[in-house]
Amino acid sequence: MTDGSEHAGEEHTTESAETEALDRPLPEAVRTRIIEYGAEILAALPPAEIPPRLRRIAKFEPRRRARLAGPDIAAQLESDAAFRDRVADRMRQAWPTLAEELDRGEVPPAVDPVVLGTVAYVLRPPGWSAVVERVHTELDREARAKAADNTAETITELRDRLDEVKAEHRQELLRLRAELREHKAEISDLRRRLHHERQRARKAVRDAERSVAEARERSDDAAARLNSVEAENRRLRNRLAAAEAQVENARRAARAGRSAEEARLRVLLDVLQEAAQGLRRELALPASITLPADLVAAEARAGTAGMPGLGLPADDPGLVDQLLAIPHVHLLVDGYNVTKTGYGTRPLADQRAKLLSGLEGLASQTKAEITCVFDGAEIDAPVPLAASRRVRVLFSSPGETADELIIRLVRAEPEGRPLAVVTSDKEIIAAVRREKARTVASSLLLRRLE
Repeated sequence: MTDGSEHAGEEHTTESAETEALDRPLPEAVRTRIIEYGAEILAALPPAEIPPRLRRIAKFEPRRRARLAGPDIAAQLESDAAFRDRVADRMRQAWPTLAEELDRGEVPPAVDPVVLGTVAYVLRPPGWSAVVERVHTELDREARAKAADNTAETITELRDRLDEVKAEHRQELLRLRAELREHKAEISDLRRRLHHERQRARKAVRDAERSVAEARERSDDAAARLNSVEAENRRLRNRLAAAEAQVENARRAARAGRSAEEARLRVLLDVLQEAAQGLRRELALPASITLPADLVAAEARAGTAGMPGLGLPADDPGLVDQLLAIPHVHLLVDGYNVTKTGYGTRPLADQRAKLLSGLEGLASQTKAEITCVFDGAEIDAPVPLAASRRVRVLFSSPGETADELIIRLVRAEPEGRPLAVVTSDKEIIAAVRREKARTVASSLLLRRLE
C-alpha cells in the first residue's frame, strides 16, 4: 500500500513539473547551451527516433546544426518530451551531481547559472520554472553589475581624460599668451620696417619706370629678331620632320624586304641541304668535300634534283608519292578544282570537308607541307583559316580569285625549292610552269586519296 502511494506521488510530481511554464523567454545564454546539447544528441539517435522536423539537419556537423536550425531544435525540445528525455540523459551523464540535487529539490549555491538553468529546463524537476526564473534574475543582475562596472570605468576614464584636457588647455593658454606678446612686439617692429620699405618702394618704382621704358625699346628689337629666328626654326623643323619620315619609310621598307628575303633564304637553304644529303647517300659520295669544284658540282646537282620522278607518265599514281617524298616539298592544291572534279554534286561545305580529310591523312603519312586554296567568293560565311592540324587552308580575299592566290603563293617560294601545284585549270598550269613549278592533275590526286 505504501509503494502505491509513493508511485502515485511521483506521477503527481511529474505531472506538476510538466504543467509548469515560464513567464518570459529563456535567457539567451541558457537557450544557446540547450540548442548545443540538442544538436549534439541528434548524431547519437537512431534514424527512427529523430524527430521528423530535424531529420534534414541530422547529418550536419553539430556546430552547423546549432547555427542553421537553432530555432527548430529549441522548439522541438519544448514540445517533444521524448526528445527532451534523450537530451536529459546526456545532461545527467555530464552533470550527475547537479542532476541528483535538482531531483531532490535542492539548488546548489556555487554553480554556474547558465549550467543550472540549462539542466533545470531540460530535466524539469519540480519547481524547475522557479529555478530558471532565478537563473534569469541572476544573469540579469550580473549583466547589470557588469554594465555598472563598465559605466564606472568609463566615467573614471572620462574624468581622467577631462583632467588631462584641462591641464593641456592651461598649458596651451599660457603658450598662446606668450606667443601673443611676441607677435605684438613683432607687429610693432614690422610697422617700422614697413614705413622704411614704403620709402624704398617709391624710389624703386621711379627707377623701374625708367627701366621699363628702356626695356620696352630693347624688347621691340628682340621681338623682331626672335620672329625671324622662329621662322627659320619652323622651316628647319619641317625639313627635319620630312627627312625623318623618309628615313623611317626607308627603314620599314628595308626591314620588310629583309624579313621576306631571310624567310625565303632559310627555306631554300633547308631544301638545298636535305637535297644534298640525299644525293650524297644515293651516290655514296665521301663524307667530306674539300675541293671547290666538287662544291660547285654538288650545288648544281642540288638545284637540278629538286623534282625527281619527272620521267613518270602524267597519269602514273606513283608520281604523287614520289613528289611528296622530296625533302621540304610544298604541295599547293586548287581546292574547288579537285573537289568539283571528283565529287562536284555535293554541297561546297561537304566538298571541302572530304578533301581536307583526305589531305590530312596524306600529310600525316608523308610529313610534307600541304596548302589547300579555296575561292573565298563561293562561301556565305567566314571560315577559320586553321581548319586542319597538318594542312594549311587559305581562302582568297574579296576582290581576289583562288587562281591569283595560288600564283602569288608560287611566286613567294624561293627559287629552287621543290614545288608542285595540283590543278586541271589550264590558265593556272600555264602560269605555274612559267614560274618553273611542277603541276599534277586533279584526277591523279583523287586516285591517290582513294
